[in-house]
Amino acid sequence: MTDSLGPRLKVGVVVPSTNTSAQPEVDAMRPDGVTNHTGRMIINDDSMVDEPGFDHVMHSIRKSTHPAIRGVVSCDPGVVIVGVSPESYWEGAESHERVLGSMREAAGGRPVTMSPDAIKAALSAYDVRRIAVITPYLPVGDDSVSRFFKDSGYDLLSIQGLGMPSPAKISHVSEVELRDAVKEIDSADVEAIVQVGTNVAMARLAAAAEFWLGKPVISNNAVLYWHALRQNGVADRVRGFGSLLSEH
Repeated sequence: MTDSLGPRLKVGVVVPSTNTSAQPEVDAMRPDGVTNHTGRMIINDDSMVDEPGFDHVMHSIRKSTHPAIRGVVSCDPGVVIVGVSPESYWEGAESHERVLGSMREAAGGRPVTMSPDAIKAALSAYDVRRIAVITPYLPVGDDSVSRFFKDSGYDLLSIQGLGMPSPAKISHVSEVELRDAVKEIDSADVEAIVQVGTNVAMARLAAAAEFWLGKPVISNNAVLYWHALRQNGVADRVRGFGSLLSEH
């Protein structure tokens, strides 16, 4: 017997409790026969304006991620999306496999999708190396993201942080601010624009930006969901959220 509403795939989506963007965005992308099931990492909306504050938020996320994963896998999803970007980048590219392995262990051996793997798969699908990146962070967070992409072999031409002071405030980034950030970091040499930060609601804006730029614009929630679907045999073309989901 299979799940009556999710016979094709059940997706566990684990996000910080401050995140109000990832769940509605991935629910809007859901193909027929696929269901999403959200678990919450319990954290406070603490300041991220300096390194001690950012470290404190990261510590809270690390402490609460595994319990949140264990809380969602009891519904037996086929894959778990860990929807938190800083944890994916903070310790550098060399530590990612260790971090991913610990997430898989917490998920009982189930497949786990995290931002670095999803973004790498997307950039490979587009066959691009020269990128520009948008983050919701202040420089203390931007530095870690920049180091990760450079250490992973990408030519990072530009990075634009939006300066959000706390985890919950990230959801306040407007489409106007995102549009302006895309314009600021784009250039003729940039082959693709990547947005990180799962509490940024950028999936629809990214699709519009691709139309007027004529190049890939990869939003964090769309790339996570795309990777989870494709790695687990769901090949539906989902329109309205960019070329990644509609063409790859």
